[in-house]
Amino acid sequence: MIRREVPVEDAIGLALAHDMTRIVPGEFKGRQFKRGHVVREEDIPVLLDMGKRHLYILELEPGELHEDDAALRMAQAIAGEGVELSEVSEGKVILRAKRDGMLWVDARRVTAMNTIDEISIATKRPFQHVTRGTSLAAVRPIPLVIAEDKVRAVEVIASQAQKRTVIDVLPYQPQKVRIVTTGSEILHGRVEDKFGPVLRAKLARYGIQDVHQVFVGDERDRIADAIVEACEQGATLVLVTGGMSVDPDDRSPGAIRDAATEVVTYGTPMLPGSMLMLAYRNDTAIFGLPGAVIYDPITSFDRLLPRVLTGLRVRKRDIAVLGVGGWLNA
Repeated sequence: MIRREVPVEDAIGLALAHDMTRIVPGEFKGRQFKRGHVVREEDIPVLLDMGKRHLYILELEPGELHEDDAALRMAQAIAGEGVELSEVSEGKVILRAKRDGMLWVDARRVTAMNTIDEISIATKRPFQHVTRGTSLAAVRPIPLVIAEDKVRAVEVIASQAQKRTVIDVLPYQPQKVRIVTTGSEILHGRVEDKFGPVLRAKLARYGIQDVHQVFVGDERDRIADAIVEACEQGATLVLVTGGMSVDPDDRSPGAIRDAATEVVTYGTPMLPGSMLMLAYRNDTAIFGLPGAVIYDPITSFDRLLPRVLTGLRVRKRDIAVLGVGGWLNA
C-alpha cells in the first residue's frame, strides 16, 4: 500500500479513501462521509471539527484489500440462507435475520477466524430465538487495508462447514405440543393450574398454536401412559408440568424415565430451572418442567426450547456447557 497524507485544506477535489466517522458526545456517532466522497470546500470546517488535520490518499498493491471489500467478502462467506447483509459502512458489515428462528453460530469456526491477525467477527449468543431484522453479528477487518490472504483464510474456514453455514437463522419445524399436567390438587380442582397459560404464552411466541393439555394426577403409571399416548398420537413435544422435586409425591421424573427411550439429563447447571429434565421417546422431545417456569421469565427451559423446535437433538454436553452463563437471574 502506498499511503500519502494530504492536509485537509489541500484535499478539495480528492476522493476519500474510507468512511469517516463523526462523534458528537450524547448526540451522534456514525458515518459523516462515505468512501469515495469527493471533498468540497464546505467540508473542510466539518473535517477540522472532527479532529481531522490530514487525509489519506491510498494506492493498493496486488494482494491487498480495502476494508470495505474485505468486510463484504467475509460476510458473504459466513452468512447462511436465513441471513441478510447490510451495506458496508465504516469498514463493517452487519448480519441480520431474514426470518424468525433460532440463531445458529458455528462457534469453533468463528473462533478459528478470530485467531487470524486483524480479523474481527463478533456474534450474539447462539441458540437464542431471533426475529426478522434482528442484528446477529458484525464483520470487519481491523486495518484500513488488509492482506487478501487473511480474508481468503476466512473464506477457506467457512467453506469447510459441512451441514450448515457459519452463521444462520434456522427455521422452526411445525409442532404438535401436548402438556401433561400432574398433581392431584389440580386434577380435583383444589388448586388452579398455572402452567398451562404460561406455556401457551411462551409457545405462541414461536408461532405454535397446536397445544393440548391433559390432567393426570400423581400416579407414576398414569403420567407415563399419558406421555406415551401423546407420542403415539403424533406429538412432537411433550411438556410434563409439576412433580419435579425430590419430595416423595413427585413422580414425574420416574414416569418420564418409564416413557422415554433416551434420558438426556435430570438437572441442569442453570438457575432458575436447575430441576429440569429432558428426554426423548424416539424423536419426540419430553421436558419435565419445574415450578420455576411459572414464576421466572427466563429459565433453563427457555434456553433449550429453541434448539428443540428447530429439530436439533440436544445432548448432555450441549447442556453442560451452558453452566458458564447459566446464572439467569437479572
